[in-house]
Amino acid sequence: MNKSTKLDFSGQNIFVGLDTHLKSWMVSIVVGNTPFKTFSQDPRPETLRNYLTKNFPNATFHSAYEASFCGFKIHRDLLNLGIKNIVVNPADIPTTDKERKQKEDSRDSRKIARQLSQNDLTPIYVHDIETEGDRSFIRYRKTLSKEIARTKNRIKSHMHYYGIEIPVQFSGKNNWPRKFILWLKEIEFATQSARKVLDEHLELLELLRKKKYTATRQIRELSQKETYRENYTLLLSIPGVGLITAMIILTEIGDIRRFKNLDHLCSYIGFVPTTKSTGEREKTGDITTRRNKMLRTAIIESAWIAIRNDPALILAYQELTKRMSSQKAIIRIAKKLVSRIQYVLKNKKPYVCAIVK
Repeated sequence: MNKSTKLDFSGQNIFVGLDTHLKSWMVSIVVGNTPFKTFSQDPRPETLRNYLTKNFPNATFHSAYEASFCGFKIHRDLLNLGIKNIVVNPADIPTTDKERKQKEDSRDSRKIARQLSQNDLTPIYVHDIETEGDRSFIRYRKTLSKEIARTKNRIKSHMHYYGIEIPVQFSGKNNWPRKFILWLKEIEFATQSARKVLDEHLELLELLRKKKYTATRQIRELSQKETYRENYTLLLSIPGVGLITAMIILTEIGDIRRFKNLDHLCSYIGFVPTTKSTGEREKTGDITTRRNKMLRTAIIESAWIAIRNDPALILAYQELTKRMSSQKAIIRIAKKLVSRIQYVLKNKKPYVCAIVK
């Protein structure tokens, strides 16, 4: 007589490492602390859930994947399917020298599954879907600014190629006034084709400028949503922080309470130095290359404006430049600005500039 045994993994943890790609996922499974299987599947969370529930009924499922082009929809779908997923920064995954030099999808997924089973992975913060969408729109405006700068450089390169000098009153200006645009439209070239190239560039520049203007107006409307209005107003009390910087801060940081202290926040932004310690020697280098690029750039730009509007900051900047370069000094000022940002958001109080009596 044949006996059938019904599988029951109640109380057991199944760990899944995912290496996600557009057309397929590489999946590695660890049961408890024991490697089980590595395989490829179609890029659908439902397929993974069906496999796990069929082979490991009643188990608790944990999964992890690296933050990448695929964003966080996979993360949200896995959570909705009952799989306890986390998203990790690739730089935070412990990696051996062999794994670094012999990178493969299967090896990567096994590495994630192994580290997940050993509780060695730290998840990154995942914004709610509304904030994520708002952040994407603000980043889109930044993309428009970059495209405008590239188009201007192409125009200047085209002028230089044909030996046409830009008038002194217009040279060195980032914001091109209408008079300069009109001058560009009236330039005569030796051939119609060369003239046509400049016209095409100017047409593209005009289109990009209109899109940026529209995006800025929509971001201003976004700042008045109930989600942002109070914190947006508080941030505007800080010298150097305007519409775009404030909205970058709110959409990139999200909930300020997730940072346990100022050092944690500065680390996220990228205002901590690199360090190298050997024996009794410790060397401190420049600020780390690991950062939130959007946020760090915005705050440094704001720091340059802040020192012209906050007496306390200009005094600190002058003292700093006595013993270091202006570029290093402005990073210190930017960290002070971060401290002000954290204060107003955590305490819900506007910033008041120091006044010397």
